Amino acid sequence: MKIIMLGAPGAGKGTQAKQIASKYSIPHISTGDIFRANIKNGTELGKKAKSYMDQGLLVPDELTCDLVVDRISQDDAAAGYVLDGFPRTIPQAEALTEALNKRGEKIDYAINVEVPDENIVNRMSGRRACLGCGATYHVVFNAPKKEGICDSCGGELVLRDDDKPETVQKRLNVYHEQTQPLIEYYGKADALAEVDGTQDIDVVFSDIIKILGE
Repeated sequence: MKIIMLGAPGAGKGTQAKQIASKYSIPHISTGDIFRANIKNGTELGKKAKSYMDQGLLVPDELTCDLVVDRISQDDAAAGYVLDGFPRTIPQAEALTEALNKRGEKIDYAINVEVPDENIVNRMSGRRACLGCGATYHVVFNAPKKEGICDSCGGELVLRDDDKPETVQKRLNVYHEQTQPLIEYYGKADALAEVDGTQDIDVVFSDIIKILGE
């Protein structure tokens, strides 16, 4: 079962990807994790990726795809995998399709977690992070016992720059421009499935399981 998670930043696709991976005993694969593992292990691909990252440059699509294909070739991915954060653009999707075709494989499901922009801005701007231990809260959904204070360590809770409304909107604009076209791409490939991401996390997961089958 080869799955790609689609959805805007803050839609909750990472949370769902982890639950899918756990239920079906397949690896949850994010490009960030792949980069870190290859750089840490000093692989050839890792060295190439690091040379770009050290210059503050984006890792080229072809190299990113090579890293992903290398990861899905490992034994633990024999029964399938959940890709989270890749592909992000049409060229990346095309490179992945081509690489999978060479292996006689294809993506089975591209699951789009659909959440309107307004919900995402509200959701992310309500997040608070502890400066002390890194614990995260939400002013509505997971509020600390005392406002502005971490339950775990008593540290100060702050709104991170990444979660400020103007930053979130910029990220959403980039998503609509670069990543949203993947919805149409995987629709044409007859792999697209959509779920309503505004629902409770457990309900969203239940809807995904209905798509994938028990």
